[in-house]
Amino acid sequence: MTQTLYRSFVTQADIDAQYNAAHGVADAAAEARHFVTRSAEARQELRCVLDIPFGPTLAETLDIFPADLKGAPVFIFLHGGYWRALSSKEFSCVAIGPQQRGITTVVVNYALCPHVAIDEITRQTRAAIFWVLRNIDRYGGDPARVALGGHSAGGHLAAMCLQTDWQGIYGLPGTPLRAALLVSGLYDLEPLRYSYLQPQIQLDDGVIRRNSPAFSVRRCATPALITWGETETSEFERQSSVFHEAWHAAGNPSELRPQPGANHFSVIHGFESPTSDLCQWLAGKLASAQALA
Repeated sequence: MTQTLYRSFVTQADIDAQYNAAHGVADAAAEARHFVTRSAEARQELRCVLDIPFGPTLAETLDIFPADLKGAPVFIFLHGGYWRALSSKEFSCVAIGPQQRGITTVVVNYALCPHVAIDEITRQTRAAIFWVLRNIDRYGGDPARVALGGHSAGGHLAAMCLQTDWQGIYGLPGTPLRAALLVSGLYDLEPLRYSYLQPQIQLDDGVIRRNSPAFSVRRCATPALITWGETETSEFERQSSVFHEAWHAAGNPSELRPQPGANHFSVIHGFESPTSDLCQWLAGKLASAQALA
């Protein structure tokens, strides 16, 4: 009988192929250049306040792109990079579409593996959300209308933030987030311990158990849109489906929606257009002034 590493995966090469973000991408370098170029344009063209500290280390900073009107709803974005690469600066572009819909955007920066562990990155992103909820009114944002989003590893971190006991740990309302937009996220970390990422992200049983949000879902009234690119590998589809099923099983509201023709990078291009499905869903969830239960 053939021994497997995880589920039906026999070799590291099998797992690496599934978690290769460049799968189905004709020119991954061009995609990277797209984010850098569009983000530089966003910082030049949009009103922004950069590198605001929310914690004690140099990595813990926020970039805020205020909407034109006071009392605007707020979108917090957590970037990807498999927890070990990139920064907030490559993702300023996600503010373009929301800003045109009157939404203030906050892009979070955090420390990276292997300098810190995923536990610490999760703590930092929760601290960033707390900071925004306490301070965003100083930048024209409405702390009662805040949505959270993330892409890839950022989708994982956003899902982890949804598991937070905001009331018991932070003294906030039990459901302080109006919506969650999870894009190509990773919700079951077990297969990644057998991947090329392991030397940097350093997963062990405890890290996996504490940081696999698909297996620790709490009751939460925050509605979630769980989405991924149609041309991504079957594992990215499975990851989204597993979290959607767990979220629903806990009695929580969510939608599961693949994005036709999108790859792991273009799947968040919609944040650059105010008329995209992503921005329309986000604006719709933030339009109501009624708080969640």
